[in-house]
Amino acid sequence: MHAALTRLRTFLPVMAFFAGFIWDALTIGRYVSHLDLWILTGYLACAGGILWWLGYRHSLQQPVGRLEQLPYLAMQFLFGGLFSALFIFYLKSASHILALLWSLGLAVLLVANEFIKDKYRRFTITWTFFGLCAILLFNFLLPFILGSIHFFWFYVSTLAGAGLAYGLRYITPGRPGRIGPVWLIAAILACAYPLDIIPPVPLVKRDIHIGLQLEKARGNYEITVDKATVWNFWQVWDDRIHVPAGERLYCVSSVFAPSGISTRLYHRWQYHDAGQGWVSTERIGFDLEGGRGGGFRGYTYKQNIHSGEWRVSIETEYGRTVAIHKFTVSPDEPDQPRKRLRIP
Repeated sequence: MHAALTRLRTFLPVMAFFAGFIWDALTIGRYVSHLDLWILTGYLACAGGILWWLGYRHSLQQPVGRLEQLPYLAMQFLFGGLFSALFIFYLKSASHILALLWSLGLAVLLVANEFIKDKYRRFTITWTFFGLCAILLFNFLLPFILGSIHFFWFYVSTLAGAGLAYGLRYITPGRPGRIGPVWLIAAILACAYPLDIIPPVPLVKRDIHIGLQLEKARGNYEITVDKATVWNFWQVWDDRIHVPAGERLYCVSSVFAPSGISTRLYHRWQYHDAGQGWVSTERIGFDLEGGRGGGFRGYTYKQNIHSGEWRVSIETEYGRTVAIHKFTVSPDEPDQPRKRLRIP
Protein backbone atom coordinates (compact mmCIF):
# COMPACT_ATOMS: atom_id res chain seq x y z
CA MET A 1 0.00 0.00 0.00
CA HIS A 2 2.81 2.38 0.92
CA ALA A 3 4.64 1.59 -2.34
CA ALA A 4 1.49 2.33 -4.35
CA LEU A 5 1.04 5.69 -2.60
CA THR A 6 4.69 6.54 -3.26
CA ARG A 7 4.28 5.83 -6.98
CA LEU A 8 1.08 7.88 -7.06
CA ARG A 9 2.81 10.82 -5.39
CA THR A 10 5.53 10.68 -8.04
CA PHE A 11 2.99 11.25 -10.81
CA LEU A 12 0.80 13.79 -9.00
CA PRO A 13 2.50 16.84 -10.61
CA VAL A 14 2.02 15.34 -14.07
CA MET A 15 -1.62 14.64 -13.27
CA ALA A 16 -2.02 18.23 -12.06
CA PHE A 17 -0.57 19.54 -15.32
CA PHE A 18 -2.96 17.52 -17.49
CA ALA A 19 -5.88 18.35 -15.19
CA GLY A 20 -5.26 22.01 -15.97
CA PHE A 21 -5.04 21.22 -19.68
CA ILE A 22 -8.33 19.29 -19.71
CA TRP A 23 -10.09 21.97 -17.64
CA ASP A 24 -9.22 24.70 -20.14
CA ALA A 25 -10.03 22.48 -23.12
CA LEU A 26 -13.56 22.03 -21.71
CA THR A 27 -14.19 25.61 -20.56
CA ILE A 28 -12.35 27.91 -22.94
CA GLY A 29 -14.28 29.76 -25.64
CA ARG A 30 -13.71 29.79 -29.38
CA TYR A 31 -11.91 33.12 -29.24
CA VAL A 32 -9.90 35.25 -26.86
CA SER A 33 -11.92 37.42 -24.47
CA HIS A 34 -10.85 40.03 -21.96
CA LEU A 35 -11.98 37.73 -19.14
CA ASP A 36 -9.78 34.91 -20.50
CA LEU A 37 -6.74 37.16 -20.41
CA TRP A 38 -7.52 38.42 -16.90
CA ILE A 39 -7.79 34.80 -15.70
CA LEU A 40 -4.55 33.79 -17.42
CA THR A 41 -2.79 36.84 -16.00
CA GLY A 42 -3.95 35.69 -12.56
CA TYR A 43 -2.56 32.21 -13.28
CA LEU A 44 0.81 33.71 -14.22
CA ALA A 45 0.88 35.94 -11.13
CA CYS A 46 0.08 33.00 -8.84
CA ALA A 47 2.72 30.81 -10.52
CA GLY A 48 5.27 33.61 -10.09
CA GLY A 49 4.39 34.00 -6.42
CA ILE A 50 4.75 30.26 -5.80
CA LEU A 51 8.04 30.18 -7.69
CA TRP A 52 9.40 33.02 -5.52
CA TRP A 53 8.26 31.16 -2.38
CA LEU A 54 9.99 27.96 -3.52
CA GLY A 55 13.19 29.93 -4.05
CA TYR A 56 12.86 31.51 -0.61
CA ARG A 57 12.24 28.12 1.01
CA HIS A 58 15.18 26.62 -0.86
CA SER A 59 17.48 29.43 0.34
CA LEU A 60 16.70 28.60 3.99
CA GLN A 61 18.19 25.12 3.60
CA GLN A 62 15.74 23.76 6.16
CA PRO A 63 13.87 20.45 6.19
CA VAL A 64 10.40 20.63 4.69
CA GLY A 65 7.27 19.01 6.04
CA ARG A 66 4.73 16.61 4.62
CA LEU A 67 3.25 19.26 2.35
CA GLU A 68 6.46 19.65 0.33
CA GLN A 69 4.70 18.71 -2.92
CA LEU A 70 1.74 21.06 -2.46
CA PRO A 71 3.29 24.21 -4.01
CA TYR A 72 4.65 22.13 -6.91
CA LEU A 73 1.19 20.71 -7.54
CA ALA A 74 -0.39 24.16 -7.46
CA MET A 75 2.26 25.72 -9.69
CA GLN A 76 2.13 22.97 -12.27
CA PHE A 77 -1.66 23.03 -12.32
CA LEU A 78 -1.31 26.74 -13.16
CA PHE A 79 1.26 25.94 -15.86
CA GLY A 80 -1.15 23.35 -17.26
CA GLY A 81 -3.93 25.93 -17.43
CA LEU A 82 -1.65 28.53 -19.04
CA PHE A 83 -0.14 26.20 -21.63
CA SER A 84 -3.46 24.64 -22.59
CA ALA A 85 -5.29 27.95 -22.97
CA LEU A 86 -2.51 29.66 -24.90
CA PHE A 87 -1.87 26.77 -27.25
CA ILE A 88 -5.59 26.25 -27.84
CA PHE A 89 -5.65 29.89 -28.98
CA TYR A 90 -2.62 29.34 -31.24
CA LEU A 91 -4.13 26.20 -32.75
CA LYS A 92 -7.28 27.99 -33.93
CA SER A 93 -5.44 28.50 -37.21
CA ALA A 94 -5.37 24.98 -38.66
CA SER A 95 -2.43 25.72 -40.96
CA HIS A 96 0.02 26.06 -38.05
CA ILE A 97 0.50 22.48 -36.90
CA LEU A 98 3.92 23.31 -35.41
CA ALA A 99 2.14 24.87 -32.43
CA LEU A 100 0.83 21.39 -31.56
CA LEU A 101 4.36 20.02 -31.69
CA TRP A 102 5.49 22.76 -29.31
CA SER A 103 2.80 21.86 -26.79
CA LEU A 104 3.67 18.16 -26.98
CA GLY A 105 7.34 19.00 -26.52
CA LEU A 106 6.57 21.08 -23.44
CA ALA A 107 4.50 18.25 -21.98
CA VAL A 108 7.45 15.89 -22.49
CA LEU A 109 9.75 18.36 -20.73
CA LEU A 110 7.36 18.60 -17.79
CA VAL A 111 7.18 14.82 -17.39
CA ALA A 112 10.98 14.59 -17.59
CA ASN A 113 11.27 17.31 -14.96
CA GLU A 114 9.40 15.16 -12.43
CA PHE A 115 12.18 12.55 -12.56
CA ILE A 116 14.95 15.08 -11.92
CA LYS A 117 15.83 15.12 -8.24
CA ASP A 118 18.36 17.94 -8.36
CA LYS A 119 16.54 21.07 -7.21
CA TYR A 120 18.95 23.37 -9.02
CA ARG A 121 18.15 21.86 -12.39
CA ARG A 122 14.45 21.74 -11.50
CA PHE A 123 14.49 25.50 -10.89
CA THR A 124 16.11 26.05 -14.28
CA ILE A 125 13.36 24.14 -16.05
CA THR A 126 10.68 25.85 -13.97
CA TRP A 127 12.06 29.29 -14.88
CA THR A 128 11.97 28.19 -18.51
CA PHE A 129 8.30 27.19 -18.25
CA PHE A 130 7.43 30.42 -16.47
CA GLY A 131 9.28 32.53 -19.04
CA LEU A 132 7.61 30.76 -21.97
CA CYS A 133 4.16 31.23 -20.40
CA ALA A 134 4.90 34.93 -19.83
CA ILE A 135 6.09 35.41 -23.43
CA LEU A 136 3.08 33.66 -24.98
CA LEU A 137 0.64 35.50 -22.72
CA PHE A 138 2.18 38.89 -23.45
CA ASN A 139 2.02 38.11 -27.18
CA PHE A 140 -1.77 38.15 -26.73
CA LEU A 141 -2.00 40.82 -24.05
CA LEU A 142 -0.11 43.64 -25.75
CA PRO A 143 -2.23 43.70 -28.95
CA PHE A 144 -5.35 43.72 -26.75
CA ILE A 145 -4.12 46.73 -24.82
CA LEU A 146 -2.75 48.67 -27.81
CA GLY A 147 -5.35 47.68 -30.42
CA SER A 148 -2.64 46.84 -32.95
CA ILE A 149 -1.21 43.66 -34.48
CA HIS A 150 1.89 45.37 -35.86
CA PHE A 151 4.81 42.92 -35.91
CA PHE A 152 6.84 45.33 -33.73
CA TRP A 153 4.62 44.55 -30.75
CA PHE A 154 5.37 40.83 -31.06
CA TYR A 155 9.04 41.52 -30.42
CA VAL A 156 8.27 43.96 -27.59
CA SER A 157 5.96 41.46 -25.88
CA THR A 158 8.49 38.64 -26.31
CA LEU A 159 11.18 40.78 -24.69
CA ALA A 160 8.77 41.81 -21.92
CA GLY A 161 7.88 38.18 -21.09
CA ALA A 162 11.53 37.15 -20.92
CA GLY A 163 12.29 40.28 -18.89
CA LEU A 164 9.57 39.42 -16.37
CA ALA A 165 11.09 35.98 -15.79
CA TYR A 166 14.55 37.52 -15.44
CA GLY A 167 13.30 40.17 -13.00
CA LEU A 168 11.43 37.64 -10.85
CA ARG A 169 14.49 35.43 -10.58
CA TYR A 170 16.62 38.49 -9.76
CA ILE A 171 14.50 39.30 -6.70
CA THR A 172 14.13 35.66 -5.61
CA PRO A 173 16.33 34.84 -2.59
CA GLY A 174 19.40 32.90 -3.65
CA ARG A 175 18.49 33.27 -7.35
CA PRO A 176 18.24 29.49 -7.81
CA GLY A 177 18.52 27.95 -11.26
CA ARG A 178 19.51 29.63 -14.49
CA ILE A 179 17.58 32.05 -16.67
CA GLY A 180 19.58 31.54 -19.89
CA PRO A 181 17.08 29.10 -21.50
CA VAL A 182 14.35 31.77 -21.33
CA TRP A 183 16.44 34.15 -23.44
CA LEU A 184 17.19 31.29 -25.84
CA ILE A 185 13.46 30.61 -26.27
CA ALA A 186 12.83 34.33 -26.82
CA ALA A 187 15.51 34.37 -29.53
CA ILE A 188 14.03 31.27 -31.22
CA LEU A 189 10.53 32.79 -31.26
CA ALA A 190 11.93 36.07 -32.61
CA CYS A 191 13.57 34.16 -35.48
CA ALA A 192 10.50 31.96 -36.10
CA TYR A 193 8.05 34.86 -36.40
CA PRO A 194 9.32 36.34 -39.71
CA LEU A 195 9.44 32.80 -41.15
CA ASP A 196 5.63 32.67 -40.70
CA ILE A 197 5.78 29.74 -38.29
CA ILE A 198 3.93 31.53 -35.48
CA PRO A 199 0.30 32.63 -36.08
CA PRO A 200 -0.38 36.39 -35.93
CA VAL A 201 -2.00 36.45 -32.49
CA PRO A 202 -4.52 37.52 -31.31
CA LEU A 203 -6.31 37.00 -34.64
CA VAL A 204 -8.30 33.75 -34.59
CA LYS A 205 -9.70 32.05 -37.66
CA ARG A 206 -13.35 31.11 -37.23
CA ASP A 207 -14.42 29.85 -40.68
CA ILE A 208 -13.39 29.87 -44.30
CA HIS A 209 -15.66 28.73 -47.16
CA ILE A 210 -15.32 28.41 -50.92
CA GLY A 211 -18.46 28.41 -53.09
CA LEU A 212 -20.73 30.03 -55.66
CA GLN A 213 -23.55 32.60 -55.70
CA LEU A 214 -22.72 34.57 -52.56
CA GLU A 215 -25.59 36.65 -51.18
CA LYS A 216 -26.23 38.62 -48.00
CA ALA A 217 -29.66 38.45 -46.38
CA ARG A 218 -30.77 39.65 -42.92
CA GLY A 219 -27.18 40.10 -41.77
CA ASN A 220 -26.04 36.62 -42.82
CA TYR A 221 -24.07 35.49 -45.83
CA GLU A 222 -25.30 32.53 -47.88
CA ILE A 223 -23.15 30.65 -50.35
CA THR A 224 -23.69 27.61 -52.58
CA VAL A 225 -21.35 24.70 -51.87
CA ASP A 226 -21.01 21.15 -53.16
CA LYS A 227 -22.25 18.52 -50.72
CA ALA A 228 -19.70 16.02 -49.51
CA THR A 229 -19.80 12.53 -50.98
CA VAL A 230 -20.96 9.54 -48.95
CA TRP A 231 -17.40 8.31 -48.34
CA ASN A 232 -16.49 11.74 -46.91
CA PHE A 233 -19.20 11.49 -44.26
CA TRP A 234 -17.23 13.61 -41.76
CA GLN A 235 -17.50 16.65 -44.05
CA VAL A 236 -20.54 18.83 -44.67
CA TRP A 237 -19.26 20.14 -48.00
CA ASP A 238 -16.79 18.86 -50.57
CA ASP A 239 -13.33 20.30 -51.14
CA ARG A 240 -13.84 19.69 -54.87
CA ILE A 241 -15.73 22.69 -56.28
CA HIS A 242 -17.55 22.34 -59.60
CA VAL A 243 -17.45 25.77 -61.25
CA PRO A 244 -19.36 26.43 -64.51
CA ALA A 245 -17.54 28.48 -67.15
CA GLY A 246 -17.66 32.21 -66.44
CA GLU A 247 -19.06 31.79 -62.92
CA ARG A 248 -17.58 33.65 -59.96
CA LEU A 249 -15.93 31.57 -57.25
CA TYR A 250 -16.09 33.21 -53.82
CA CYS A 251 -13.97 32.86 -50.69
CA VAL A 252 -15.66 33.98 -47.46
CA SER A 253 -13.65 34.05 -44.24
CA SER A 254 -14.46 34.90 -40.62
CA VAL A 255 -11.59 36.07 -38.42
CA PHE A 256 -11.98 37.14 -34.80
CA ALA A 257 -10.08 40.18 -33.55
CA PRO A 258 -10.43 41.90 -30.17
CA SER A 259 -12.40 45.12 -29.80
CA GLY A 260 -10.41 48.18 -30.79
CA ILE A 261 -8.28 46.46 -33.42
CA SER A 262 -8.57 47.85 -36.94
CA THR A 263 -6.38 46.32 -39.61
CA ARG A 264 -6.43 44.99 -43.15
CA LEU A 265 -6.57 41.35 -44.20
CA TYR A 266 -5.85 39.80 -47.57
CA HIS A 267 -6.93 36.73 -49.53
CA ARG A 268 -4.05 35.36 -51.57
CA TRP A 269 -5.33 33.14 -54.41
CA GLN A 270 -2.84 30.53 -55.61
CA TYR A 271 -2.91 27.55 -57.96
CA HIS A 272 -0.52 24.61 -58.01
CA ASP A 273 1.80 24.26 -60.98
CA ALA A 274 3.70 21.00 -61.44
CA GLY A 275 6.92 22.83 -62.24
CA GLN A 276 6.69 26.02 -60.16
CA GLY A 277 4.72 24.88 -57.12
CA TRP A 278 2.18 27.34 -55.70
CA VAL A 279 1.77 30.36 -57.99
CA SER A 280 0.01 33.53 -56.78
CA THR A 281 -2.58 35.14 -59.03
CA GLU A 282 -4.14 37.86 -56.83
CA ARG A 283 -3.78 39.27 -53.33
CA ILE A 284 -7.04 41.07 -52.59
CA GLY A 285 -7.50 43.06 -49.39
CA PHE A 286 -10.38 44.15 -47.17
CA ASP A 287 -10.62 46.03 -43.86
CA LEU A 288 -11.18 44.30 -40.51
CA GLU A 289 -12.83 45.80 -37.42
CA GLY A 290 -12.43 43.79 -34.22
CA GLY A 291 -15.04 42.99 -31.61
CA ARG A 292 -17.62 40.88 -33.45
CA GLY A 293 -18.15 37.64 -31.53
CA GLY A 294 -18.65 35.54 -34.65
CA GLY A 295 -15.57 37.01 -36.29
CA PHE A 296 -15.26 39.74 -38.90
CA ARG A 297 -16.44 38.46 -42.29
CA GLY A 298 -14.76 39.38 -45.53
CA TYR A 299 -14.93 37.94 -49.02
CA THR A 300 -13.13 38.02 -52.36
CA TYR A 301 -13.82 36.26 -55.64
CA LYS A 302 -12.26 35.09 -58.90
CA GLN A 303 -13.98 34.80 -62.26
CA ASN A 304 -13.08 32.49 -65.16
CA ILE A 305 -11.00 30.36 -62.82
CA HIS A 306 -9.29 27.38 -64.44
CA SER A 307 -9.47 23.81 -63.15
CA GLY A 308 -6.83 22.29 -60.89
CA GLU A 309 -5.58 22.51 -57.33
CA TRP A 310 -6.07 25.87 -55.62
CA ARG A 311 -5.68 27.42 -52.21
CA VAL A 312 -6.58 30.70 -50.52
CA SER A 313 -4.40 32.09 -47.74
CA ILE A 314 -5.74 34.62 -45.23
CA GLU A 315 -2.89 37.03 -44.53
CA THR A 316 -2.27 40.17 -42.53
CA GLU A 317 -1.00 43.33 -44.18
CA TYR A 318 2.49 42.36 -42.96
CA GLY A 319 2.35 38.97 -44.69
CA ARG A 320 1.67 36.73 -41.67
CA THR A 321 -0.60 33.76 -42.46
CA VAL A 322 -3.81 33.36 -40.45
CA ALA A 323 -5.11 30.26 -42.27
CA ILE A 324 -4.87 28.33 -45.53
CA HIS A 325 -7.74 26.56 -47.29
CA LYS A 326 -7.04 24.11 -50.13
CA PHE A 327 -9.58 22.98 -52.72
CA THR A 328 -9.86 21.56 -56.22
CA VAL A 329 -11.69 23.29 -59.08
CA SER A 330 -13.49 21.07 -61.59
CA PRO A 331 -15.47 22.14 -64.69
CA ASP A 332 -17.75 19.07 -64.52
CA GLU A 333 -21.22 18.91 -63.03
CA PRO A 334 -21.28 17.70 -59.39
CA ASP A 335 -22.42 14.15 -58.61
CA GLN A 336 -24.23 15.36 -55.48
CA PRO A 337 -26.85 18.14 -55.34
CA ARG A 338 -25.54 21.49 -54.19
CA LYS A 339 -26.72 23.13 -50.96
CA ARG A 340 -26.95 26.64 -49.57
CA LEU A 341 -24.70 27.27 -46.58
CA ARG A 342 -25.52 30.08 -44.14
CA ILE A 343 -22.57 31.97 -42.64
CA PRO A 344 -23.71 33.95 -39.55
